Parts: sequence; structure tokens; C-alpha cells
Amino acid sequence: MPGKIRIINLEEGFPTRDQAYQKLEAALVRARKDGIAVLKVIHGYGSTGSGGVLRFAIRGFLRQRKEKGEITAFVNGESLSSFDERSKVLFARVPELILDSDVGRGNKGITLVLL
Repeated sequence: MPGKIRIINLEEGFPTRDQAYQKLEAALVRARKDGIAVLKVIHGYGSTGSGGVLRFAIRGFLRQRKEKGEITAFVNGESLSSFDERSKVLFARVPELILDSDVGRGNKGITLVLL
């Protein structure tokens, strides 16, 4: 999937919410510049009690970016499936994404961003 999909791990190093925002913003800028279609964001799901903070914060951040027209869409990992309408938009744009190991797994620790 190189070229169309890029992965960024926001939970690496246990960043604060603001550090995660900065890292994601920089990743979005780089991805646009590099012609990436989908950014797969790993933020964790909160099993330790702290990862959930990042999950909710990052998704709120992405919701604001979508409202401003800065991203096309985003799909929560737990919704990523061939039955989900937003996922179908991702698969139409980047067909090889249907082969991603997280499709249909209900992974709360990721979010996919369509640029």
C-alpha cells in the first residue's frame, strides 16, 4: 500500500494531547504534500485508562478539520468494514485499503483519514 496510504503512530512516546495534535497536524501537511490519499492514525483505545483521552481528542480534532474542509472524511477503526458507508468511500478512493488488516476488526485504536 505504499504511496497512497501512510501510517502515523500518535501514541508512541505517550504524548500529551497538545503534542499529539502537533504531530498529527504535521503529518497531515506532509501527507498532502506527498500526495498521500489516506492517513492511518494509531492513537490507542484507552485500555490502560490514558489512551482513550487521545482517541477522543484526535477524533474531535479531525471532526473540526472536516467541518473546515481541510480533510474529506475520517472513519473510526471500529466502523472500518465493507458494510460501512464511510468506509466504502475510502475503499472507492484507495481500493487496496480493503486488504488492510484492520478492516472488520473493530479496532478502536485507529482512525483513517481521507485527505
